[in-house]
Amino acid sequence: MRIVTFGEIMLRLSPEGYTRLLQRDRLEATFGGGEANVAVSLANFGMDSVYVTKLPDNPIGQACLNNLRSFGVDTSKIVRGGDRLGIYYMEKGASLRSSLCIYDRAHSAIAEAQPEDFDWDTILDGADWFHFTGITPALGGRLVDICLDACKAAKARGVKVSCDLNYRGKLWTREQAREAMTKLCRYVDVCISNEEDAKDVFGIESKDSDIGGGKLNKEGYISVASQLTEKFGFKKVAITLRTSHSAFDNDWAGMLYDCGKAYFSREYDLHIVDRVGGGDSFGAGLIYSLLNGYDDQSAIEFAVAASALKHTIEGDFNRVSVKEVKKIAGGSMSGRIER
Repeated sequence: MRIVTFGEIMLRLSPEGYTRLLQRDRLEATFGGGEANVAVSLANFGMDSVYVTKLPDNPIGQACLNNLRSFGVDTSKIVRGGDRLGIYYMEKGASLRSSLCIYDRAHSAIAEAQPEDFDWDTILDGADWFHFTGITPALGGRLVDICLDACKAAKARGVKVSCDLNYRGKLWTREQAREAMTKLCRYVDVCISNEEDAKDVFGIESKDSDIGGGKLNKEGYISVASQLTEKFGFKKVAITLRTSHSAFDNDWAGMLYDCGKAYFSREYDLHIVDRVGGGDSFGAGLIYSLLNGYDDQSAIEFAVAASALKHTIEGDFNRVSVKEVKKIAGGSMSGRIER
């Protein structure tokens, strides 16, 4: 199965451990970004994973390309050009202190990409699935048009399309997001969201939930998924359910809605190492399981287990195998040493 993902990958600069930015004189450099995180996860699951973006033709862009290749991601459709790779600074939260992301991504190569940079008929030749997130069209320039071109080409070829709404208030307003995502979601088969995105982008929310205070009403999300499905005709809606007790400790679960029926996963009690990329690992797990014929209950269990594991791993990328995910999904969560 061949999966194509499209979006921005950035240079991630982070202080060591849980120290604050510039508290020490050293930052660790890695790479990460929504759709790239999905591509790496799928490659680690043994899938034919293709990542599409635009990277500057300089040593930083080449280092990024090499990093993706090291995971087995197909980078042959990546366009080279532009002046810079976007950067984000990531300070991991601790206890009551929230994590902090600071973006330096203006005028990145992908943000200044043009529709003619991407031949979607060629890129999607032989593809079974196309995935993007709401972050990509939020980057400005011509990216709404580029995403629309990709979605139309996918639909014309019978390629399944998934989108993680991923609203980012630092990139665009709710009004801008609603206008763009309304156009794009008409081509989407599988919508991925969380307790905030559906509200921020489309004004759809569950009743009796207090996101900031950590109170979730699972039954309310059936209504959210139903409303999203009615509005756009999605074949499936997946919603992640996070109850945040602190920066370290979250409860984590998910729901998959299909044809009026909701399937809830088991709930995981997480002690977090790094939560960035958690939603992307969920999306990758869902794509993998659906493409491999899992039933809905098994699919949401696999997706949530994959994401639960990601929360234990430093960096954006989920460095786990199908075997490891299945072990967690099957209930083996003691963390005992394997010999």
